[in-house]
Amino acid sequence: MPGIPVCGKEGAGFLVWGAGRCDAARPTAVTAGGVAAAAAGIMAAAATASPADKERFICIYPAYLNNKKTIAEGRRIPIDKAVENPTSTEIQDVCAAVGFNVLVEKNKMYPREWNRDVQYRGRVRIQLKQDDGNPCLPQFPTRKSVMLYAAETIPKLKTRTQKMGGSEQSLQQGEGGKKGKGKKKK
Repeated sequence: MPGIPVCGKEGAGFLVWGAGRCDAARPTAVTAGGVAAAAAGIMAAAATASPADKERFICIYPAYLNNKKTIAEGRRIPIDKAVENPTSTEIQDVCAAVGFNVLVEKNKMYPREWNRDVQYRGRVRIQLKQDDGNPCLPQFPTRKSVMLYAAETIPKLKTRTQKMGGSEQSLQQGEGGKKGKGKKKK
């Protein structure tokens, strides 16, 4: 174990003290069986947790579907299928409409998100699998299929189409009133 000095032996394992120095006040016994038992305990806890538990729901952050983000910034779907600045409530609306069990956690933020604005906050938890391990909805077997569906459906929401329709009209009205100055002809 690099960086952790082994200061003594005891039984089948050995004693390990703090990294970089031997601290007799806090020795910890590490055995091969102890590590395996700890790993088995963690795996057993994960195996006994039902997919219907709220902690086992998949998490979808708006950054996963945002076409303004790079893959390094957190986008998880192809840019041509992604949506411009989706919100957690839009993701929730789309997933609830198709029949998923959905929770929204408004105060959660994606760790890679540097902007602390309210617009970028929120996390959506979706129940992907039932207690027996089968998908809740057969057309969505994976988290990626859920993300692609949400990204495909969000632009069709009424809130998105109304915003787009209003901005196109104002844009057309503005274009008619503009007159450009040209060079004087001699």
